[in-house]
Order: sequence, then structure tokens, then C-alpha cells
Amino acid sequence: MTAGPQPPYGQQPPDGQSGHGPSGYGPPPGPGGSWGAAPPPPEPTRSTTPTARPSTVRTGIYALVANVVIGLLASVLTFGSLDSLAEDAARDGGISVADARTAVVIGAVIGLVFVALYCVVLWFAWQGRNWARIVLFVLGGLSLLFGLLGLASAGGVQLLLSVVQLVLLAVGIVYLALKPSSEWYRAEKQRRSGAQY
Repeated sequence: MTAGPQPPYGQQPPDGQSGHGPSGYGPPPGPGGSWGAAPPPPEPTRSTTPTARPSTVRTGIYALVANVVIGLLASVLTFGSLDSLAEDAARDGGISVADARTAVVIGAVIGLVFVALYCVVLWFAWQGRNWARIVLFVLGGLSLLFGLLGLASAGGVQLLLSVVQLVLLAVGIVYLALKPSSEWYRAEKQRRSGAQY
């Protein structure tokens, strides 16, 4: 296909014979013959869908949840012998049995509040919040330390439950610290920061 005659340099050809307009290769220039600014490039699309949790995160959180459940079971067993606990506390502290029972109940309520807060932190860690994972590391490390020291005074079923709790706690901390877990928490942080734009 041959093109028609070209106009002299600097002259506009009639519409329909140029590279512009309806039959040409592009849009006609704007007023004054200028093409104007190019449109901005499209914004990169950011995924708002959470990435799949690696097995290390699932195993770590499940182990910590199991630790909480066993801790609650141990508390129920402890409250089954509330009277003997109060008597022991009264004898050791030199206070009345009634005061010792009140102190044990208050301590148990405070403990349940801490368990509830711990469960909230676990939920945030499950959602991919790295700050919650760090809190679990700190609390888990302290619990391991005090748990190992408390093994000397435990006995029977309490000793068995304490050992199982310590093992679950160690498993949870180790699995949440593994590389796939760290990479997932980093990816989730980037995804959330990108979704805010």
C-alpha cells in the first residue's frame, strides 16, 4: 500500500491523510500543536488477600494454645483442693485460713485475666502481627524460666502437666522463630502497609 503525496515540511496535511485523526495512527495534537503531558503510569496493584500461613506458624500457635488449655486444666485441678491450698498458705504465711482462701481466689482471678490477655496476643499473632509474636517470645521465655524453677516443688499430676506445658511452650517459641515464620510475618506486614494506600 502506497501513501499519498506528502505535504511540504511544516505544513499540515488535510485530515484523513496524516498520521493523526480518525484514520491516522494517533490522536490529533492539542491546541497550539502540542501533544500535552503523557498520562501517569498506572499504580501497581497491591494484594489485600492474606498469604497462606506456613506450617511453622500453625504449629507454633497450636502448641501455645495447647499450653494455655493445659494450664487451665491444671488450675481447675488446683481449685479442686482449694481448702488444702488455703490451709497451706495460712500455715506458711501466718495468717488465718479465711484470709489465705481470699488471697488464693484473688490470685486465681488475676491469673485468669492474664490468660485472657495472653489469648488476645495469640489471636493477633495468628493474624500475622509481628509485635504479638515478639510479645509471645518475651512471655514464653519468662514462663520457661519460672516453669523450670517451679518443677522442683511440683509433684504427681501437677509435675506431669508442668512438664507437658514447658515442652509445648518451647515448641511454640521455636516454631514461631523459624525462618518461614519470620518471612511470613514480614510479608504480612508489607501487605498491610501496602493496603493502606
